[in-house]
Amino acid sequence: MAAEGGGKEMNEIKTQFTTREGVYKLLTHSEYSRPNRVPFNSQGSNPVKVSFVNVNDQSGNGDRICFNVGRELYFYIYKGVRKAADLSKPIDKRIYKGTQPTCHDFNHLTATAESVSLLVGFSAGQVQLIDPIKKETSKLFNEERLIDKSRVTCVKWVPGSESLFLVSHASGNMYLYNVEHTCGTTAPHYQLLKQGENYSVHTCKSKSTRNPLLKWTVGDGALNEFAFSPDGKFLACVSQDGFLRVFNFDAVELHGVMKSYFGGLLCVCWSPDGKYIVAGGEDDLVTVWSFLDCRVIARGHGHKSWVSVVAFDHYTTSVEESDPTEFSGSDEDFQDQMIHFGRDRADSTRSRLSKRNSTDSRPASVTYRFGSVGQDTQLCLWDLTEDILFPHLPLSRTRTHTNVMNAASPAAGAAVITNTSSSTTNGNGNAGGATLPGVNALSTALPRSNSLPHSANNTNKAGGGGGGIMDSAIATGVSKFATLSLHDRKERHHEKDHKRNHSMGHISSKSSDKLNLLSRTKTDPAKTLGTLLCPRMEDVPLLEPLICKKIAHERLTVLIFLEDCLVTACQEGFICTWARPGKVGLLSSQNQASSPSGTVV
Repeated sequence: MAAEGGGKEMNEIKTQFTTREGVYKLLTHSEYSRPNRVPFNSQGSNPVKVSFVNVNDQSGNGDRICFNVGRELYFYIYKGVRKAADLSKPIDKRIYKGTQPTCHDFNHLTATAESVSLLVGFSAGQVQLIDPIKKETSKLFNEERLIDKSRVTCVKWVPGSESLFLVSHASGNMYLYNVEHTCGTTAPHYQLLKQGENYSVHTCKSKSTRNPLLKWTVGDGALNEFAFSPDGKFLACVSQDGFLRVFNFDAVELHGVMKSYFGGLLCVCWSPDGKYIVAGGEDDLVTVWSFLDCRVIARGHGHKSWVSVVAFDHYTTSVEESDPTEFSGSDEDFQDQMIHFGRDRADSTRSRLSKRNSTDSRPASVTYRFGSVGQDTQLCLWDLTEDILFPHLPLSRTRTHTNVMNAASPAAGAAVITNTSSSTTNGNGNAGGATLPGVNALSTALPRSNSLPHSANNTNKAGGGGGGIMDSAIATGVSKFATLSLHDRKERHHEKDHKRNHSMGHISSKSSDKLNLLSRTKTDPAKTLGTLLCPRMEDVPLLEPLICKKIAHERLTVLIFLEDCLVTACQEGFICTWARPGKVGLLSSQNQASSPSGTVV
């Protein structure tokens, strides 16, 4: 939780930090907040969230920022590292009664200098469509709360669409809406469309088309956040039951599953190329999951409390592909199999996600940069590098080829790469036995080893023939998964195994423990620790943050990477801009004398 006040901790607030790129500096004059700059009393209020949009106006200053603080919603011109913020002139300000804004999202397709479409979700369950430039409120969805009465946890426009948007609730349900349709005057009736392991999808049953078009019920407990893949075809959801579930959005199929070390998952994001997903939550960890291999490839430990936001830095992430066409999709007309739902995607950038398979060559060099902020008021930056992504290839002299279940006596401090899932299935199975569309190259009967071409052999060597036992145990576990209820939080015996500071020197690796735990999941579904869904701490690399800095007095709720800066926000309602190295320019010297003192007071 947020640190309590005190003389020492006042001095701990950092205003700059250094990475290999250089020095990131806090721009005190570019701080956004409520006009009076008074800290917001955040007790019992919803998290402060920030949304950006570029309206492409002629002045060259087309960035706009929206943020919520308590019952208030603000819309400003965002001047970033260029000019000081002028809080006296919001473009739009709204104060709500009886409910609070919880989240919001701009439609980047339709944004112009004269009009923007902003969706706002509320604590009572409604969703509002507003235009803060025209100062109009065009529509209110779920107005009578007939669709869902619980808090809106996340709202996003469907990528490539001008009219479709997706809303998740604390009830664990997600709804697909079309802005052109009404919500009706009665509670909707639903008809089952598809059902799988711990999820179901229903269509709205009515004579005329109405909202919601689809109702998703996912997992157990609140659905805390979701994120679309860069190509818009896949959807990653994180829930209070501790599960990350990745769906093929158009086909309504489950692609893969991951379980947190313990507790709920609160946030999720995709790498720029769609190959990796990072999730964070109540286990204080950031977990990196491979979309292609459907397995955990690393965990990061740096936070001292719940991780509230994770985000990739598209501008620092560097991937030099041996195949230059890897990320450059070709435009094609999107053939939508759910055309009757009103999808109006014009052109879709075709992703190569589903066409990649285990024969792909690895990039010449790769570094993914991502960040996280948490309730411990700390900002962490992480690098995901080749030695983690491709541990079985001769990339680094400092790392040895450690087989899967043969990590005997690692030297203290040595990061030994172990991997229990390199030759196994994605751990989710398909209740209907059907092959997931677009990922048939990753059939559950085949080794899933895009980056680990020799891992199947290594598994058998390391286990001394135990690979067959692993495969059969996993296959049995997968077939049973649809009937398991994995939410019995009272029996989470592994909570007591969690240590605040994991020491690499005290990690043990016992193959028998893994096999026993894996086979036990057939009869004890609540205990997923040690399985493909949730590997043990010693079974995957443990990342250390590049930097871990306390940057606020209250818990952090926002982390957004922009071209010239990164943006953070805390629950007191202060939105801070951190200039990237070399991006401060003349602004700091011009405004230093007249800029407000301090950042978070």
